[in-house]
Amino acid sequence: MAKVKWGIISTAKIAREHVIPGMLAGDYCDIYAIASRDIERAQQVAQQLSIPNVYGSYEELLADPDVQAVYNPLPNHLHVSWSIKAAEAGKHILCEKPLGVDAEEAQKLVDICQEKGVLLMEAFMYRMHPQWVMAKEYVISGKLGELRAVHVFFSYMNRDPQNIRNRQDLAGSGGLMDIGCYPISLARFLFDDEPTKAVALINRDPDMKIDVLDSAILQFEKGHATFTCSTQLMPYQRVNILGTEGRFEIEIPFNAPENNPTNVYYETPDAGIETRTIATCHQYRIEGDLFSKAILDGTSVPTPPEDAVANMNVIDALLRSEQSGTWEVV
Repeated sequence: MAKVKWGIISTAKIAREHVIPGMLAGDYCDIYAIASRDIERAQQVAQQLSIPNVYGSYEELLADPDVQAVYNPLPNHLHVSWSIKAAEAGKHILCEKPLGVDAEEAQKLVDICQEKGVLLMEAFMYRMHPQWVMAKEYVISGKLGELRAVHVFFSYMNRDPQNIRNRQDLAGSGGLMDIGCYPISLARFLFDDEPTKAVALINRDPDMKIDVLDSAILQFEKGHATFTCSTQLMPYQRVNILGTEGRFEIEIPFNAPENNPTNVYYETPDAGIETRTIATCHQYRIEGDLFSKAILDGTSVPTPPEDAVANMNVIDALLRSEQSGTWEVV
């Protein structure tokens, strides 16, 4: 069976603990190389995960002609610069979210990837999980009636001032970029549309200055999406999708467990609440395999890169709303 040779640029936690193990279990992914600016760190991770080739710089990995695709889990402010270098080296790119620190930067990357003829996808792995495939099917099939509202809560606790998510000096930090991008993405996914306007209420840490509590309303033609996300609250996540005839609830919408099944709930006025159990699966394995299949088959990626730009347009509008104190056009 043909497999795509992947190079991983950085030894980031998300790569070590989730993405690489998932891709190693995939049918179409060959984790061929890993790079770090700390060669000893790269060697350590490579040994732990049985990765055969190790590089002490990202440039060396990108220069390897056998590497066909790269996964970029670098900090947000480095997503575009290193993904551009990968595109110029002829590598296909799976880049962590958000694709850029604003829509303009993200569009620059999309344009360059198109020019170089390489595939690019933002790593919103949740969309490939069967529970989200089911949620989308319930919306499309009309089992919920007309979709009118989507509500999301997503939070965790992180007060470490040295954590990269809390560094105001690094562009793209804060809760909205780190986890607020998820409810925006899923609302657009479910409505299959772009919001026309958005409004935000944002609280910032008095010392670190990054946003730590974000609430927003997105206005779609057919309904509303609302969410609250926080990086300084008890960890919790939940999604409710409400239509005129039914409700669909996802218990663990984003960090779906890799070794246990998940539950979703479907409710109608007549039948009450029904629990649907989704068999154990690894959403990062699914993501890696689908991207690799697109490379092997010469087809489009599951989520087009233009989707990432559209998501950033909403984030940009919410940040403008923080300053203006009112609705902003997306």
